[in-house]
Amino acid sequence: MPWFYYVSRVIVRILFLLLTHWQVKGGENVPSQGPVLIVANHLNLTDPPLLAISLGRKVIFMAKEELFRSRFSSYFIRGFGAFPVHKRQLDKKALRQAKQTLAEGMALVMFPEGTRSRNAQLRPAFSGSALIALHGDAPILPVGITGTEKIKGVAWLLHRPQIMVNIGHPFYLPPVNSKLTKGELARLTSYIMERIAELLPREYRGNYTKKEIAQREN
Repeated sequence: MPWFYYVSRVIVRILFLLLTHWQVKGGENVPSQGPVLIVANHLNLTDPPLLAISLGRKVIFMAKEELFRSRFSSYFIRGFGAFPVHKRQLDKKALRQAKQTLAEGMALVMFPEGTRSRNAQLRPAFSGSALIALHGDAPILPVGITGTEKIKGVAWLLHRPQIMVNIGHPFYLPPVNSKLTKGELARLTSYIMERIAELLPREYRGNYTKKEIAQREN
């Protein structure tokens, strides 16, 4: 539903401008065309529409399967350019769709943590982002989101919280052996999450502060 996507984007933009202090940093880092895998931390249900208005190009989202169980919510989520993924299992169908999205030269957004962080700190990530990056032949664009965790209840409407979308530089994963092991896949996932962590204030980095990373490696 192209009309729904573009009309919704206009409405979301107006709401963020009116109700928050919304800023985008690093917008020039977003490739204007061609495939790109966009990875971001996840704090609030508003993060997907926020990214849709912050990245300057049409994006497709991978969203957790639970959001599609209701016919009503599924209608709107799909209209906003999303498809479902089972986060706790190897979802081959979703992986194929992700690969196809990138093969068609589109921008694919995913949240490697798989769910919202309840304390605004980075959670341990699932390996899906690394798998897609390895097979999608596309640059990875890291994004750090701060401030949306304050959008809850009604009191936030009186304070216009500071919302920042910090966009990093595109990168590729380092070369891997022909046979990908579980350990190597975990290291590649950490490699992606560290790039997101670099775009966040220290108090948001959680499992991907340098101290936590060093402890895991030892």
